[in-house]
Amino acid sequence: MRVLAALDKFRGTATAKEACSAVGHACWELGFDCDEAPLADGGEGTLDVLGGPNRTSWVTGPLGDTVEAAWRLSRDVAVIEMARASGLQLVGSAEKNDPVAASTTGTGELIDQALDAGAKKIIVCLGGSATTDGGYGAVRAIHAPARLKAVEFIVACDVTTHFTDAARVFGPQKGAKPTQVELLTGRLERLRQIYVEQFGVDVGGIEGAGAAGGLAGGLAALGAQLVPGFDVVADEIGLDERVERCDIVITGEGFLDEQSFAGKVVGGMQGLAESKHKRFGAIVGDADVSVDFPIANLTGLYGLDEATMKTRTSIERAAMNLLQRLTA
Repeated sequence: MRVLAALDKFRGTATAKEACSAVGHACWELGFDCDEAPLADGGEGTLDVLGGPNRTSWVTGPLGDTVEAAWRLSRDVAVIEMARASGLQLVGSAEKNDPVAASTTGTGELIDQALDAGAKKIIVCLGGSATTDGGYGAVRAIHAPARLKAVEFIVACDVTTHFTDAARVFGPQKGAKPTQVELLTGRLERLRQIYVEQFGVDVGGIEGAGAAGGLAGGLAALGAQLVPGFDVVADEIGLDERVERCDIVITGEGFLDEQSFAGKVVGGMQGLAESKHKRFGAIVGDADVSVDFPIANLTGLYGLDEATMKTRTSIERAAMNLLQRLTA
C-alpha cells in the first residue's frame, strides 16, 4: 500500500512539511509506504515547498525601509515569494501599515536580481502583501524589463480578482479605510491605462490580475503568465506522476471553507485524486460548519487549543484513523 501525503500548512501550528511528516509517521506505524509531498497554493509557504531559500538580498521594504529578503535560484529557476519583500508581516500588522504608500518595489528588485543572475525561469509567488500599488513599484524597479521576454515568467496566484477590484476586495485587510479604498481604486484604474499605453497590455480583463494588490497585473503587463498557484507547485514537483504511483491520497490544511475548493490545495488534490480513481481523504484543523463539503472521508482536529495542541501528534492520530477507514 502506497500513500501520497500532500498537505498544505496548518497556519500557525504546522508547516506543510511537518504535516506531511506526521502523515508519513502514521503510515510507518501501519506498515504503508509514504511519499511526502508538502504543498502550497502560491502564497506564503510556496518558496519553502519549492526547495526553500538559498539566497538573501537587501531590498526596499513595503514602507521604504531596507529588508533582508530570502529567495531561491537553482538550475536557472528563480523562486521569489513577494511576501518576503513586500509583505504585510514586514510592517507588523494592518494597523501599522500605510496602505496608500506601501510599495512592491522590493519584489521588483528581487526579479531584477534574478535576471542579473542568469535565471531562465522566474516564478513569483503572491500572497500576504501589504500593497495595493498595482505592481507599479515592482515594474519601475526592473531595469530593462525587455529582458523578461527571454525567460519563462510565471506568477503564481490563488485568487481570480480583477485588477481594478483589488482595493475593494483586499484593501481593508491591509488597513485601508473606505476613503483610501476609493483613492486606491482610482489609482488602479489610472494604472490600467498606463500599462496599455506603455506595454500594450490591458490588464483589466485578465483574471487574477488583482492578486497581491494588483501586482499580478503589473507583472502581466511585462509579459508574465498568471497561473493558479496550486498548478505551479504541482508542475514543479511532478505531482501528477506521484498521484499516479500511489494507492491513497491524503491531503489537508488548517481551515476548510468554500475557498478550499477554488484553486486551493484540498480542492486541487481532490480533483487530481478523483481523476486517477485514487482513494482520497482530508485532514483539517477546523472547518466552516455552514458549508456542505464534497468530501466523503474528512477528519479534523476540532476543538483543540492552538496554544497547547501538539499539532504533529494530532495530525498523525487523525491520519491513522483516516487510513484505517480507507483500507477497511
